[in-house]
Amino acid sequence: MHKDEHAPAQRLDYAAAAPQGLQALLGLQAYVNNHTGLDRTTVELVKLRCSQLNGCAFCVDMHARDARKAGESNQRLDAVAVWRESTLFTPSERAALAWAESVTLVSHDHVPDDVFEWVGKYFSGKALVDLTYAVLAINAWNRLAISFRVPTAPEKP
Repeated sequence: MHKDEHAPAQRLDYAAAAPQGLQALLGLQAYVNNHTGLDRTTVELVKLRCSQLNGCAFCVDMHARDARKAGESNQRLDAVAVWRESTLFTPSERAALAWAESVTLVSHDHVPDDVFEWVGKYFSGKALVDLTYAVLAINAWNRLAISFRVPTAPEKP
């Protein structure tokens, strides 16, 4: 049997093992969800793109579903992975996606000045920090789900 023939089993229930840590992360997520004033569509696109970059099947599935429920089109969701070549995103969404990629892949280019200047056209001060908190939160969730192999649940008919 090939190692990729079956999806990996969940390694550990991180919520049960360290509930206080989970509560802290939920606090950051609550801030992002309820106190930033960021556009919800932009935040969902950012969550999806970060999850794609990190290879988090659970989070890609969850955030694509959440975005669809919120009215996002399949066409735009399919294009998130190739947003640079797509005409489907607004200038501010493109800047947010660039920022999300750069912060997620911080070890690659250390968030270069040109990306900071670009995102700064659309997000400044608190809005930019809040966007960064959204990126940090999804990256934390991705790392938990990947590390402990949180399974993706099939959709119910």
